[in-house]
Amino acid sequence: MSNFEKEIPLSESIEYVKLHLMKKTILLINPWIYDFAAYDLWIAPLGLLYIASFLRNNGYAVQIIDCLTSPPLETLPSGKQPRRFPSGHGKFLKESIEKPLILRGIPRKYNRYGIHPETFRKSLRDCLHPNLIFVTSMMTYWYPAVFDMINILKQEIPGVPIILGGNYVTLCHDHALKSGADLTISGEGEPQIPRLLKDMLGDECYFITNINDLDSYPYPAFDLRARWEQISILTSRGCPFRCNYCASHLLSSRYRRRNPIKVVDEIDYWYRSFGIKHFSFYDDALLVDPDEMAIPLFREIIKRDFACHFHCPNGLHLREITAELSRLMFRAGVKTLRFGFETSDIRRQLETGGKVNNEHLQLAITYLTEAGYRLQDIGIYLLCGMPGQSAAEVFETISYVKRCGARPIIAEYSPIPGTALWDAAVKASPYPISAEPLFHNNSMLPCQNEDFSYEMYQECKKRSRTS
Repeated sequence: MSNFEKEIPLSESIEYVKLHLMKKTILLINPWIYDFAAYDLWIAPLGLLYIASFLRNNGYAVQIIDCLTSPPLETLPSGKQPRRFPSGHGKFLKESIEKPLILRGIPRKYNRYGIHPETFRKSLRDCLHPNLIFVTSMMTYWYPAVFDMINILKQEIPGVPIILGGNYVTLCHDHALKSGADLTISGEGEPQIPRLLKDMLGDECYFITNINDLDSYPYPAFDLRARWEQISILTSRGCPFRCNYCASHLLSSRYRRRNPIKVVDEIDYWYRSFGIKHFSFYDDALLVDPDEMAIPLFREIIKRDFACHFHCPNGLHLREITAELSRLMFRAGVKTLRFGFETSDIRRQLETGGKVNNEHLQLAITYLTEAGYRLQDIGIYLLCGMPGQSAAEVFETISYVKRCGARPIIAEYSPIPGTALWDAAVKASPYPISAEPLFHNNSMLPCQNEDFSYEMYQECKKRSRTS
């Protein structure tokens, strides 16, 4: 019995059958990306996939079109297929497109990442006619792709209500009202779906999740995607920290955790049922309070002896790394390590939230290498382009990380509405970032200044890559 089926109590099978006899069809869509640069580092539309499972548990016929997950035979304009790795990351299909007018001055190519629009139109024509369409969104500055998507939906499937949700809607709700969607929803979608289905389709939900119990949620519907070499796993939602540049607390207002043994049960399900051998953790706080989550999680993974690899691309907390935790992660098969460090400047460490300091980095590298990790395996994210930041600070942070023996990875700052750093970003930016989300794009350094120009940023990238 699958995870999707087991949530329905057998004692209420009559109501279950009645529910499934009144099936309606719902289409869920993950749009393209329009940007100067994009790479699939185990990206998955997890929110959309959770909603797909919620709908399926309530008897709906669910279809998903993920415009970032290209069919096996679709190729780049050159005729080649984008390079993919067995672990589930790699390049997207990419095609150059015309830049929005206000970005014409940026001396870089602008691209559509994902399937070709004609492939998308064909996929729509091949679908069962839906009663309702859900569209998700990610970065605020990717909204033009969302707008184009909604326009095509109105052309191809006129008259079907379109609901738009996701990060862009949550962070820029007033702007999202211009999208053409019939309804926009902010925040986590699952608690809002029952009322929405009642209002728009007249349906009562049989299966309800408990927002305070993440283990009451069905597993995300990865099996509905066209390609899924890996599974993204969430052990929690939200974050107990309040870093001034981060939107985690805006996207999930409360910090909630799953039972670590049930997390491993989910890994076991995908591994045993579908042969998945690569998993990525996309939590904002996977290692926080390790006795409650990370330690029992990795111990249970070791106990079950999975032939799997695990990847942590989202920025782990350095201060939680101990000798014991390092050994457990290494034995459990955690291969990709990325940590959030941001800066070696002590003053800015305190200003941004105080979650990490230089000693944490030094100790973590010692423990990880003693556990068996190579120095080149330890990736350290450094934020550049924050309001008032100088290139000299970033140069010194790069040098400091290298002196400690780890690998610096430049992460460009993107101003996010509602964060503690937003007002400073509005004042510092040469662009009208409060009026136009396109100027949130980290590729253009929205808060560049005389002490941190685009040329200086290029030098930062060069230095981070040099041994």
